[in-house]
Amino acid sequence: MRVVRALAVSLLALECAPLPAATQEAGTAALSRLERRIAAIPIADSTGRPYALPFLGGLERPRPQLVDIDADGDLDLFIQEFTNRLTFFERTDSAGTPRWTWRTDTWEGLAIGDWSRFIDLDGDGDQDVLAESIYSFIRWYRNDGTAQKARFTLAADTLYDVGGEPIFADRQNIPQLADLDCNGRIDLMLGRVDGTITRFELRDFERNVPRFGFLTDRFEGIQILGGDATPGGPPPMAIPGAGTVTPSLHGANTMALVDLDRDADLDILWGDFFEPGLLWIRNDGGCTTPSMRERPIPFPTADPIRTSGYNAPTPGDLDGDGDLDFLVGVLGGAYNPTRTSRDNLFHLEQVSPRTYEVRTTRYLDGLDLGSESSPVLFDLDADGDLDMLVGNKIEPEGELAGLYLLENVGSAKAPAYRLRTRLPVAPGYHYAPALGDLDGDGDADLVLGTWRDALLYYRNDGSRGEPRFVLADSMLVQLTRGSHASPTLGDLDGDGDLDLLVGEASGTINQFRNDGNRSAPRFTLVTDTWEGLQEGRRTAPRLVDLDADKDLDLVIGTEAGPPLVFRSTGSRTGAAFTRERASAVWPALSVPAFGDLDADGDLDVIVGNAAGGWMHFEGVGP
Repeated sequence: MRVVRALAVSLLALECAPLPAATQEAGTAALSRLERRIAAIPIADSTGRPYALPFLGGLERPRPQLVDIDADGDLDLFIQEFTNRLTFFERTDSAGTPRWTWRTDTWEGLAIGDWSRFIDLDGDGDQDVLAESIYSFIRWYRNDGTAQKARFTLAADTLYDVGGEPIFADRQNIPQLADLDCNGRIDLMLGRVDGTITRFELRDFERNVPRFGFLTDRFEGIQILGGDATPGGPPPMAIPGAGTVTPSLHGANTMALVDLDRDADLDILWGDFFEPGLLWIRNDGGCTTPSMRERPIPFPTADPIRTSGYNAPTPGDLDGDGDLDFLVGVLGGAYNPTRTSRDNLFHLEQVSPRTYEVRTTRYLDGLDLGSESSPVLFDLDADGDLDMLVGNKIEPEGELAGLYLLENVGSAKAPAYRLRTRLPVAPGYHYAPALGDLDGDGDADLVLGTWRDALLYYRNDGSRGEPRFVLADSMLVQLTRGSHASPTLGDLDGDGDLDLLVGEASGTINQFRNDGNRSAPRFTLVTDTWEGLQEGRRTAPRLVDLDADKDLDLVIGTEAGPPLVFRSTGSRTGAAFTRERASAVWPALSVPAFGDLDADGDLDVIVGNAAGGWMHFEGVGP
């Protein structure tokens, strides 16, 4: 069992497990020896049900695609959550039950901007990729491998029309491709911000680069209207689940081209920033003569989905019954994005011809608190293993943030977590916890950052086995120039009490020296511009002994994602830091929590992030 002794020890003894001297690593080596794990450590919800993908990291605006990328006869799943990164899940069913196995967050290392589309553009029987290029151009990655094993070459950084002009896809609008008129030529359909559709058709290849012919910038006279008020615009209309809205002529959009009514021609399924559901634009013509002049209708027709808007559909037979189902990613539009910060990947199953039911709104089963998770590790119940405390930005079903306790019900060598309770703390937003024994009674007290400029202090009046947090000070310290306080505790001057570093919205770090004593903290501002740091926004510092040399280094999570690393080059009584290069790839608004989770002698990391879940990176040693 870990025992909290003198406060002069490393923060690692307070927020994570210590490392033996035999496994010392210098500088950022500990961060470079981390490997992503999705389900190595089990997590169960409050009822005991285990999550299939507990450390998926959460989803905030998933853009799904279903495609058989390995030609094994089933559909694999690709999710884009971050710019230039495509997450790949291989379909690996077990006993007839659909199962998705995470393979990578950076599939094939493709730079895909904010969207991508799979299509066999050159007709060679394997899947190529079109993706967003800078300045709204369209990039083509040609698959020079096989249908079973893809291997991509950047064949064109920009697609051109037959006149040699570059083709633009309005930023934030996700195009689609298919042979719309059954003439053997792929059509490129570009939704525009005014709700219209531009249509190009593939004509030929010139020096191995595709050339598209422009057909129209007002395909079938379609103009999708929805959302904010526009002076002099169309009259208001009632939308179930969204109230009365006045249509406008703009909105980010995406679409699927799919035969929804089984009449052997392609319809359009449209998602729009100002549309709380999906719109079905029916093809009442035929395969060779598409006609889409009828008014769009909500989809599914019997029970339309209603989300925060900007819905991205992808079709595929998910259950093997021979008909089309859908996954719908919710990117978040004009209708309260908070409510779909967690419920944002819908599974629509076709239960009878043209009748769909929502099977789940969280298709990938990972633990997700909504948005902006902030974890900390500590042995809260004194049983010798690391528990977890996690704050979030705001509850998906509520109006305030939540602070959750996950108890380690496993052991120091074989951790397993169970979501226990939501802690009763003062109402607020953007909870960012730090733990440490501030009153010298041997248990963990809580310092809580929020969206405000003040830190709250909760004294632990319970026992080391059963913590009970009581508000002792609603303004332990106040930031002088920022908000969104994110604290970390550690003894920086070797005087036996815990000092305080606080990150905040502007990106600077605030340093507070503890001029009190081991039983009564009193913090004095040393500087609100620690080390002159002015890089990015929303810093989340963590004091941790990275190299096991008995002093505290500093790792800072950032809004951009990649951490900043400062190695201690001073002493236990005189802190000094040297910045080092970090190669870790972390998601946006990263918040790290360090600890030896499996008692193997090296550091592991739990990383909270913008999407509301958290990622597990396991230390794999030298």
